[in-house]
Amino acid sequence: MPGLAADLEFRGLVHQVSEPDLVTRLERDRLVAYSGFDPSADSLHVGHLLQLCDLRRLQEAGHRPIALAGGATGLIGDPGGKSEERNLLSDGEVEANLEGIRPQLERFLDFSGARGALLVNNADWLRPLSLFDFLRDVGKHFTVNQMVAKESVRARLEREGAGISYTEFSYMLLQAADFLHLFDAYGCRLQLGGSDQWGNITAGIDLIRRVRHEAAWGLTTPLVLKADGTKFGKTESGTVWLDAGRTSPYQLYQFFLRTEDEAVGTYLRYFTFLPHERILELDRLTEEHPERREAARALAREVVTLVHGEKATSRAEQAAAALFGESVTGLDEAALLEVFADAPATTLSRARLAEGAGLVDLLVETGLVPTKSRARAVVEQGGAYVNNAPSRDLDRRVDDRDLVAGRYVVLRRGRREYHLVRFE
Repeated sequence: MPGLAADLEFRGLVHQVSEPDLVTRLERDRLVAYSGFDPSADSLHVGHLLQLCDLRRLQEAGHRPIALAGGATGLIGDPGGKSEERNLLSDGEVEANLEGIRPQLERFLDFSGARGALLVNNADWLRPLSLFDFLRDVGKHFTVNQMVAKESVRARLEREGAGISYTEFSYMLLQAADFLHLFDAYGCRLQLGGSDQWGNITAGIDLIRRVRHEAAWGLTTPLVLKADGTKFGKTESGTVWLDAGRTSPYQLYQFFLRTEDEAVGTYLRYFTFLPHERILELDRLTEEHPERREAARALAREVVTLVHGEKATSRAEQAAAALFGESVTGLDEAALLEVFADAPATTLSRARLAEGAGLVDLLVETGLVPTKSRARAVVEQGGAYVNNAPSRDLDRRVDDRDLVAGRYVVLRRGRREYHLVRFE
């Protein structure tokens, strides 16, 4: 089994390092390392997955990870990777968001034992800090020239009509103060982050060197992009969350299942703990038999299991098989609602089923087809489906025997137009 250094290199997870032999140091020493998570919502999203996986890789290799929730810096906003000022959150909003994030971190990290992971909130040490203490203990160690030279700041300054507020300009100093505090409190010497965090990370390294005369290090990973170079983690319907209430396990499964062939090998390396040999095998299968989508299925399976557990993955796979198979009748209510969460729905009276509801009528009532004449044509041409089973019978009636999970019927027109009918 390869060591941590070889694993990180194989997976392409080393983008910038603050010293040339840092990766080999990870093999030699046992370090305390941290990565920060912005509590701007009550859930993490797939954009956080890479850092979560990296912290876990370090812990499995014997290092101690710290997950820092930015309860204080979340009130400010990081200019890195953003083109405009962010809305500031209230104290109550930040605290509520932290409560939602905690259990998600616990899915990836082991917080038990003397060397277990730590979850800290930078509000605990930054909020009590007075302005004069901050200027004296942190601010005096940085020049404006240094700060303006950082890529995250310079990009904002060079953007016409944008600029940057003093609030966000101060962010890198607050993050540097975080690194110093974690160094003092826990002996933390390593900060992880995406490549857009490099300026903030090096600010913390410089502060520790100036104030404590000690060495600290930084390691960044590449930014995660889609195959076309656009931002990862967004869909037409919005952000892909790790909270099952925001993005269901089935939706998360489908998100990764749709990964382009050009990106699937990279994502397998970033977001899974599969052995190198298995990943290389999946690379080969993608090249030789792309139509099988084996790598994408393996990716979806591994990520959903990491985030939600094996039971949720099994249900997501069952739901996917039912959706694209010949029947959905085997799905329970929870799985059915996950699959058709984005489909339009109509509620009808249960009494309609006593004598059977005509399929032609239902196609019109649900809006799948505009008129009865058109509905008859769709049925005759084989384009109408009840619970994924095709029907060419113009006299077809839907009754109690068609109900899925006791009260649902799935109508479909053509290949992709679904409508969920609930009978109450």
